[in-house]
Amino acid sequence: MREFKVILITFGFIIMVYTNLTVKYKDYPSFNNFTKTQKLVQQVGDGSIIKRFDKTPIPKKQNDVICPHFLELKWAYGCPFNCSWCYLKGTFRFLPTKTAPHIKPMKKVEEHLLALFNETTNNGYPKEVLNTGEIADSLMFENNGNSFSKFIIPIFDSQKKHKVLFLSKSDRVNNLLNLKINGSPIMSFTLNASYVSGKWEKKAPPVRRRISAARQLCEVGYPVRIRIDPIIPIRNWEIHYKELIDNIFSNFEPERITLGSLRGLQSTINNATDKSWVKYLSETSNWGKKIDFNLRFKMYKTIIDYLKDTYNYKHVAMCKETIAMWNKLKMNWRKIKCNCIL
Repeated sequence: MREFKVILITFGFIIMVYTNLTVKYKDYPSFNNFTKTQKLVQQVGDGSIIKRFDKTPIPKKQNDVICPHFLELKWAYGCPFNCSWCYLKGTFRFLPTKTAPHIKPMKKVEEHLLALFNETTNNGYPKEVLNTGEIADSLMFENNGNSFSKFIIPIFDSQKKHKVLFLSKSDRVNNLLNLKINGSPIMSFTLNASYVSGKWEKKAPPVRRRISAARQLCEVGYPVRIRIDPIIPIRNWEIHYKELIDNIFSNFEPERITLGSLRGLQSTINNATDKSWVKYLSETSNWGKKIDFNLRFKMYKTIIDYLKDTYNYKHVAMCKETIAMWNKLKMNWRKIKCNCIL
């Protein structure tokens, strides 16, 4: 156990924080070379606030998925958008509240973050990004008086090493636009073809509004990433997804684009109310069912080639995709630069 005494200046106030938290480490294999390991934070305290996402096994076989192990900042859980394929339906299937949004005590979030910052600031520990959108939509409380962005960004801006990642399908960015930022936040929006979103993301804001929100943040200096996920082979999918890309690039150029095709863990499929999307899944991997390999390859290649040929854009990675697919596309998964890492 280590006791940390921290002075934090936020919103003009000096706050003295005492914590009694253990920062636990673990040796993780390097994606560049599995024979080498790197000591990284596994969790802070009980892991209820800060914990490394390491559920995906280290990839070895061709149908193993690639997913770098990143730090989660679990400030809340649940999501109001109720997308048909949302894996939270399986993750929270045993909770009486299911996927209803809940926020955790912000004082606890602050204490766990300060313990992490003080433990890793001056010991040669690498820079990391903490993902706030793995089990919650990062912007889901922005309009109800409990703005997470106004709370969390000043805490991250009090140090110079780690960054905070917001991942959202929301368009609620007014608080972010009015904040003075110091380089710590990274924004990421999940987008899809308008037809797909209208059919299976019925409670989420329209894609055009998400793109507009992303553009506004980009214009005031936020790094903005995009996830096009899940790509679904609807009729005329080539036209729909090229139109999405055109709409994005007519507004701004993303720092990074991560592509993901439709996939479903069995727990997600079992607990989905609308299972109309399951018909597209026919292949198995170590991370659930996927679209047929050859069709997935065609979708990825079409989109990647369109980005390169039309916009000379090459900052593309894939989310939870297999070694076989990375190799088929002639992309180096060992040098992956996807949404959830620096």
